[in-house]
Amino acid sequence: MNITHQLEKTQKAAGTLPLLTDGQISSVLLALAEETLKQSPFILAENTKDLERMDPDDPRYDRLMLTEARLADIAADLRNVASLSSPLGRILYAATLPNGLDISRISVPFGVVGIIYEARPNVTFDVFALCLKSGNACVLKGGSDAFFSNSAIVGVIHSVLESSGISREVVTLLPAGREETDQMLHARGFIDLIIPRGSQGLIDFVRENASIPVIETGAGICHTYFDAEGDVAKGAEIVFNAKTRRPSVCNALDCLIIHQDRLRDLPALTEKLAGKGVIIYADQPAYNVLSGSYPGQWLLPATPESFGTEFLSLKMAVKTVSNPEEALSHIARYSSRHSEAIVTENKAHAARFVQLVDAAVVYTNASTAFTDGAQFGLGAEIGISTQKLHARGPMALEELTTYKWIVHGNGQVRI
Repeated sequence: MNITHQLEKTQKAAGTLPLLTDGQISSVLLALAEETLKQSPFILAENTKDLERMDPDDPRYDRLMLTEARLADIAADLRNVASLSSPLGRILYAATLPNGLDISRISVPFGVVGIIYEARPNVTFDVFALCLKSGNACVLKGGSDAFFSNSAIVGVIHSVLESSGISREVVTLLPAGREETDQMLHARGFIDLIIPRGSQGLIDFVRENASIPVIETGAGICHTYFDAEGDVAKGAEIVFNAKTRRPSVCNALDCLIIHQDRLRDLPALTEKLAGKGVIIYADQPAYNVLSGSYPGQWLLPATPESFGTEFLSLKMAVKTVSNPEEALSHIARYSSRHSEAIVTENKAHAARFVQLVDAAVVYTNASTAFTDGAQFGLGAEIGISTQKLHARGPMALEELTTYKWIVHGNGQVRI
């Protein structure tokens, strides 16, 4: 299917968004929150159609699943975004030059933002809310696994837009085929920016094939280093939360690194994980300590592939190190630059860790599960950027803007 006509309509609709007031945009988001709850039986019924086509043991199943509670959380996020200040029209720089020119740099929307994502129907809500609030139209390319869910959600969004007198073309859901993906990646002149959300394979494909700018929201291979001076009680809760809260998301813990002097505390650090059936791939020192205390059916020797893997499930590796430098080296080798954490009561060790770890988010004595736009007070997120150009970490309203220069003169000419 040729999508050029659809993209032309979206681009045209994007040109109308700067005419809306922030109050109008917020009213749309509040109305969408209410309509989402009202239409929850319909949305959940369509989501069930998608779930029936996926193996429940697939790590993507949890991401695909919507529930009444999750829809309620989505509605709350929509209200949060509505309450946030507009990121547009902010004066980022202003000066009067010696020649009398008044020069300023102000924040403006990108225009049309394209999102390619897999089985994550909540992304449909997040992307629309953040794009609308930041004055952008959006082109959505969801995976076939979430076809019914995404179609239902966009249908609800369109009904709210039309009721508010706003063109429904400000959000376009493309068909789930590969041909449409290829066209989207080369839609220069129609899409200003593409953000992929999903597996490392998807992200790599988009980066390698797109001919328009891409912001990578990378895979999350997350580590927590339990230092020689770590607190066991804190560490046990942090590890449990980071691994089990939602194991299928990118901020979940994949590898616990432990100082060799604290191996005796490893059974205590992992005790609660056994209650969730977490499979541990332990290196030899850790395996020796856990044998006999951790359930044998869930304890396996680590292999080289155990490290640098984003499990997206109830699986975790354990690596033993002899000093903090070895922990830093392990993270540098295997990290995806998403979220990394240290558990320590030594302020100098914590400061060095924060200084030397190259990641979008670095924690001391806290769970990596907090890497989330809403948790950071941003209302919602469009993704977690693991690159260093333009945006890094949770991307929300501010990261969906660029800027332009405004120059006011009074007849000045350049000599």
